[in-house]
Amino acid sequence: MTENQSAEDEDAARHREKMAKRKAVQDAEVAEKTVEKGLLMVHTGAGKGKSTAAFGLALRMLGRGRRVGVVQFIKGAWSTGERGVLEAYAMLEWHSMGEGFTWETQDKARDIAAARRAWEQARRLMAEPGLGLLVLDELCIALRYDYLPLPEVLDGLRARPHGLHVVVTGRNAPPALLEAADMVTEMKPVKHHFAAGVKAQQGIEF
Repeated sequence: MTENQSAEDEDAARHREKMAKRKAVQDAEVAEKTVEKGLLMVHTGAGKGKSTAAFGLALRMLGRGRRVGVVQFIKGAWSTGERGVLEAYAMLEWHSMGEGFTWETQDKARDIAAARRAWEQARRLMAEPGLGLLVLDELCIALRYDYLPLPEVLDGLRARPHGLHVVVTGRNAPPALLEAADMVTEMKPVKHHFAAGVKAQQGIEF
């Protein structure tokens, strides 16, 4: 056996020992987790990808044979690529209830009415048995502009069936929603092509 081969064998042995110890720690930690429940998840922050991540969860849930509901509170006027794909699944119910961002509609009463319709649709879906995941896209925006009363929304989310997962997206999630959530992910912008003059493009932004 050459000196190089011996050193490689020793390095491989140390690696196996290190990974075996790490696996034991990981296995013990996983075994400690015994609670199973429907999660309230929030995707917020100024970075791109909040809705995209939520639709990834929708695809994962559909892949497990579970029903999924999507209610869009703001972006209803947009035609997005993910909607075109996900709506092909019979187990998915998609409702685009918004009429665009508030600076586009410029009509607060109309925005409030649209948010109310979207929330009622969300409540109907939450009451349906067998739903695995409900995506409330841009609900945080509706809450930020006071289109919906926050206490009413929080009460509705708490009253959902025990096994139903809900993911809420949008910037500026209110602190009370963050407190109520089981998981919060903040998308942080580090670099964005829009700042360099690159426009929104199909397959990336929509």
